[in-house]
Amino acid sequence: MKNLRAAAVQFNHGPGDKVYNMGRIRAFTAEAHQQDIDLLVFPEMCITGYWHVRKLSREEIQELAEPVPSGPSTQELLSLAASTGMTIGAGLIEQADDGTLYNTYVVAMPNGEIARHRKLHCFISEHMASGDEYTVFDIPQGARVGLLICYDNNLGENVRITALMGAEILLAPHQTGGCDTPSPRCMGPVDLSLWDNRLENPEAIEAEFRGPKGRDWLMHWLPARAHDNGLFLIFSNGVGVDDDEVRTGNAMILDPYGDILAETWRAQDDIVIADLDPQLLLNSTGRRWIKSRRPELYRMLSTPTGKEEDTRKVRFERPSE
Repeated sequence: MKNLRAAAVQFNHGPGDKVYNMGRIRAFTAEAHQQDIDLLVFPEMCITGYWHVRKLSREEIQELAEPVPSGPSTQELLSLAASTGMTIGAGLIEQADDGTLYNTYVVAMPNGEIARHRKLHCFISEHMASGDEYTVFDIPQGARVGLLICYDNNLGENVRITALMGAEILLAPHQTGGCDTPSPRCMGPVDLSLWDNRLENPEAIEAEFRGPKGRDWLMHWLPARAHDNGLFLIFSNGVGVDDDEVRTGNAMILDPYGDILAETWRAQDDIVIADLDPQLLLNSTGRRWIKSRRPELYRMLSTPTGKEEDTRKVRFERPSE
């Protein structure tokens, strides 16, 4: 891996408003270009919008969806990458050639190549499928990059496999924080009025963003993904009202020891920037530990236990139901 400068963006997307959302992507791309960024990471499904999709019919989702790479959003990302020399990633809804709909993340590179990841654990809509492939690729800036979308990162096995495939940097685009979940100590809704009054009382909303519904929850597990696998991790997230929830932003970049290189908890669209020093990868704790693996002991990891359930059920079903 070479030295490179990375940036993670958080922004408040418009639900279903691809024109507005691509405008925000163009604006942040121009800002990042002025900052000599090599790798620019936008959130999950930020082109199409996210949480409102759970209420849409299949036909309505199809109207938002695009083919990849021939669709207009991917083509615009490629154009931006070519004109700036940056590698740029952003999320959208993909419609595959056979009509299957996916939560997809596209990484456009200045040499005209793209990488595409289909979320492995898609739950946003019963009309959308989960992908079944890991995504690790080389970027022209001189790094091997892995990509996992939101819930994909919750399962340690996914990150470990990505590391075993040679990833030095993990892109982790999300739409999270402020979520109402079945786990009593996992996040929780943020009062919409706090976002509405963020200009008059920024301290109140930022306290929520830094607390158990946002940053504190991330700190329980996100640094471990970087540390245990010896990876730089670029966390990009939505911020602000997302249908009836408030995303908590907290865009951040972590080093291979799980230490935070750059972060924000501001209640607004924002960008964080960090220089990634490849020397930190060398002999990092996670990379040393991986060398000690004993694969012959791990057969149980790929053996069904009978307790596996569909991601949508795990994500939404309450214990009392």
